[in-house]
Amino acid sequence: MKLIKVAAAVLNQTPLDWPGNKTNILAAIEAAREQGVSVLCLPELCISGYGCEDAFLSPDVQATSLDVLAEIVTATDGMIVSLGLPLLFNNALFNTACLVANGRILGFVGKQNLPGDGIHYEPRWFKPWPVGVRSNIRINKIDYAVGDIDFDCGGVKIGFEICEDAWVGDRPGGELSERGVDVILNPSASHFAFGKTEVRRRFVLEGSRAFGLSYIYSNLLGNEAGRAIYDGDAMIACNGKMLATGKRFSFENVQITTAIIDVELTRMARAKMAMFKPDFHERENARIEADFDFPEVMPEVQDVTNAAWESSPDVKEEEFTRSVRLALFDYMRKSHSRGFIVSLSGGADSAAVATLVASMVSAGIDELGFDGFRNKLSYIDSLESATDVRGAVKALLTCAYQGTQNSSEVTRNAAQSVADGLGADYMEFDVDALVQGYVDLVEKGLGRKLTWEQDDIALQNIQARVRAPSVWMLANVKGALLTATSNRSEAAVGYATMDGDTSGGLSPIAGIDKAFLRHWLRWMETTGPLDEAPVPVLGTVNSQQPTAELRPQAAEQTDEGDLMPYDLLDSIERLAIRDKHSPLEVFKLVRAEFAQYAPSQLGPWVERFFTLWCRNQWKRERYAPSFHLDDENLDPKTWCRFPILSGGYHRELNELREYVKQLG
Repeated sequence: MKLIKVAAAVLNQTPLDWPGNKTNILAAIEAAREQGVSVLCLPELCISGYGCEDAFLSPDVQATSLDVLAEIVTATDGMIVSLGLPLLFNNALFNTACLVANGRILGFVGKQNLPGDGIHYEPRWFKPWPVGVRSNIRINKIDYAVGDIDFDCGGVKIGFEICEDAWVGDRPGGELSERGVDVILNPSASHFAFGKTEVRRRFVLEGSRAFGLSYIYSNLLGNEAGRAIYDGDAMIACNGKMLATGKRFSFENVQITTAIIDVELTRMARAKMAMFKPDFHERENARIEADFDFPEVMPEVQDVTNAAWESSPDVKEEEFTRSVRLALFDYMRKSHSRGFIVSLSGGADSAAVATLVASMVSAGIDELGFDGFRNKLSYIDSLESATDVRGAVKALLTCAYQGTQNSSEVTRNAAQSVADGLGADYMEFDVDALVQGYVDLVEKGLGRKLTWEQDDIALQNIQARVRAPSVWMLANVKGALLTATSNRSEAAVGYATMDGDTSGGLSPIAGIDKAFLRHWLRWMETTGPLDEAPVPVLGTVNSQQPTAELRPQAAEQTDEGDLMPYDLLDSIERLAIRDKHSPLEVFKLVRAEFAQYAPSQLGPWVERFFTLWCRNQWKRERYAPSFHLDDENLDPKTWCRFPILSGGYHRELNELREYVKQLG
C-alpha cells in the first residue's frame, strides 16, 4: 500500500479581492496541513477570482496574480498545492493551474477546453492551450514549464483536468491515464443550476473508474461576482468509488474535504484493464519531477454520506432555497449593503423575496453561530443590538406596504402578517395622494380627463411607479439593497412596470418562473427546508389569486386574466425561448399538453406570448442583476440574447393564425 491523504478545498472568492482571496487560500492550506493533507486541490482561478471579466485583460491583473502566487508559495512547505491564475504567455492569455510543492513552483498547466456558451465567456479573454504542446515561461528570471504537462512528486504522478476539460467527450484524462498519472486534480468554477451536481458526480466517478486513478474535484463557493452562484461541490473518488463529498451551500469562506487514497491500488486496477494501453512515447518536458516525502498515513474508515436534503424528494425546492439565500448573503456583504428593502405587496413575488431574506438570516446564524454571523457583517451597526434570529431579521429586512385606492384589505393584511411572521421591520405608506397628483398634472397638460377605458395602462403604471421613490429613499436612508420583485414569467412577456416593480439594485427571483415560485411558497408554508421550520403565515398569500391590484377592485383584476394561465405561459416560454420552436410548432406542442383548452383559445395565447416577448426585450435589458438558477434564464447579459428591435414574428404568426383557422 502507498496511502496518501488528499483534500479538495472550496473557497468563497471575490474577483480582484487580492487580500481576501489570499486569506482564504492560506486558511485552506493551513486547515489542510492541520489534518495531515499532502495534496490539496483549490478551485479554478482562485487567486484572481473567476469572474474578473474584461479586467482579465489588464496587465496589472496578470502582474498582481503572479505577485500573490509568490506570496502564497512560501506557505506550502510539506504540501503539494494547486493554485489557479491567469497567465500571459507569448502575448496570449491562458487559464492555468499552477502546481506548487514544498515552497517551490513546479509548473503551469493550461486549460484546453474553454466554455463559451451559456453564462461563460472564457474565449473572450483566454486562449485554449493546444493538446501536446509544452514550453517554458520566464518569471522573475526563473524558467518554469508551461502547457500540457504532468508532474511526478516523490513518485506519485499528478495531472490536471481544469473544469470544462472534464465536460467534453475527448477528456484530457484519457491521455493522462495512458501517461501513467495516479491522481487527477480538477480545479473548477462550475456555476450552480438545478440538478447539476449529479452531472459532476457522474464525470468524477466515471473519470476515476475509466482512467483507473484517483480524482479530486474542487469547486468555488457562494456568490462570487454577482449573478452566478457556486455550490461548493467537493468530491474525491477512486476507481469508480466516491470516497468523500463536501457540504454544499455553506456560509463559511473555506471548506475542506479529505480522503485517503491508495496509489498502488489504482495502479493495479489500471493494470487489470484489458483496454488500457500505456503510452511509452517520451515527450520532451512533458513531465516535471520533484522530490517529495509523503508522510506515513494510517488507513481510515471513509464513510460518504450526503446531506439528508440532497436525497429528499423536494431537492429542487431545497436547492432553490439554499442557493438563493447564500447568494443574497454574499451579495449583501460583498456590496457592503446594510440589509434589504422589500416593497411588500401582499402577493407572491414580494413575499417570496422577503421569505428568502429571512431564511438567509436563520441559516447563516445556524451554521456560523450568532457571533460568527455578526462578525461576517461587522460593518452593520444595527446587528449589534440583535440577540436572536428575529432580532437579526428585523435589523436586515425592512418591508413596506404602499397602498392606493385600488389596494385591498386582503393584501394589506397579508403583507403585515408575512412581515410580522418573518420578524421584519414593517411600514405602511399611503401613496394614493401621490398617484392622484400625477394624474392631475398630466390631465392638466393634456387638457382632458384620463379614463380607464382610454388610458388603462397609463393609469395602472403610474401606481407602480409612484411606489418606487419612497422605497428607494428608504434604501438610501438605511444603506440597504432595494430588491426588485419581478419573476421570470413576467420578464418573458414584460408584465412589469419599468421603474415601478422592477426598481431595485438586485432582482433575486427574476431567474425563476411564477409557477414554481407559487409551488415553492406553498412548500415553505407547509414543509420548508430540512433545517428550518415552515412559515405558516404564507397561507395568507397562497390563498389568493396573483393580482397586480392596479385597476379598480370592481374589475377583479388577476395576473392570469391579463396574460394566460401561468403553467401554460411557462410551457410556451420553454418551448419558444429555450428550445427555439416556431410559433406554429409551439402551438402544436402545447395543444397536446393542454388539451383542456380549445385551439381558438390556445392560438391567441401563443400569439400573445410571441408578440409580448418581442415587444419587451428592452425591459429585460434593464432588469437589475438576477441570479442564474437553471438553463432557462432570460438574462440578456449572461444567457439569452435577443434583438431589441425585430420583425416581431409577423410571418410566423400569420402562419399560426391560418393553421388555427383551418381547425375551425
